[in-house]
Amino acid sequence: MKKIINHLLFALLAAVSINSQAAGGAVALDKAPIDLRNAESLQRGAQTFVNYCLSCHGAVAMRYNRLEDIGLSKEQIEKNLMFTTDKIGNPMKVAMDAKEGKAWFGATPPDLSLIARSRGSDWLYTYLRGFYRDDTRPTGWNNTVFDKVGMPNVLWQLQGQQILEVKKEGAHEVHTLKLAQPGLLTRGTESGGYDNKEFDQRVGDLVNFMTYMSEPAQVKREQIGYAVVLFLLFILVPLTYLLKKEYWKDIH
Repeated sequence: MKKIINHLLFALLAAVSINSQAAGGAVALDKAPIDLRNAESLQRGAQTFVNYCLSCHGAVAMRYNRLEDIGLSKEQIEKNLMFTTDKIGNPMKVAMDAKEGKAWFGATPPDLSLIARSRGSDWLYTYLRGFYRDDTRPTGWNNTVFDKVGMPNVLWQLQGQQILEVKKEGAHEVHTLKLAQPGLLTRGTESGGYDNKEFDQRVGDLVNFMTYMSEPAQVKREQIGYAVVLFLLFILVPLTYLLKKEYWKDIH
């Protein structure tokens, strides 16, 4: 019996280790600013997704008319976000041909409908901010979260160009990203560095939308859950108590 328990514990620890490596490996993940009730953030994220992601990646589980749920009007969606179709009820399909994508990047860019559920919001937030220049890669880019990634940094014009600095501290190597060339959303500071807050906010909005896209009904589901709990506490429980008193009154 003791051996069986030890084997089960070992298997559990191995599974946790594998899941941890799949989620982010040895890289510390930054906390994504997820707020699915922030309609303005979701709207900005939808705009960034359409402008920078939808040219290579699709989101076939998401339809354009679902964007009305985050506060956008039909006219706003048709005018500003629909570039690959003329019907608002159609899914958000990729603009690029799948064969061309495989030829350019070595593999067909995956659909992003459920990427936030499979990878996690924190992984996406860290990944999208973790690109750096690497001339050894075919695209000229690499990533601290996904080593030897085939995807280029599509947000480089906003972020600028980062380089990876490697320093030795004893027997260990410390990897640090440094902004070598600023972008449209990165500004210089008085100390000679760069302020990434505006870019980080843009990426946060994008990840917020991708998290919403992976489960659009999450907020409504939580609201229904709260309503059910309140019903149980304030209506069903008192009724059950009164029924119990009435039942035992006849017995006694």
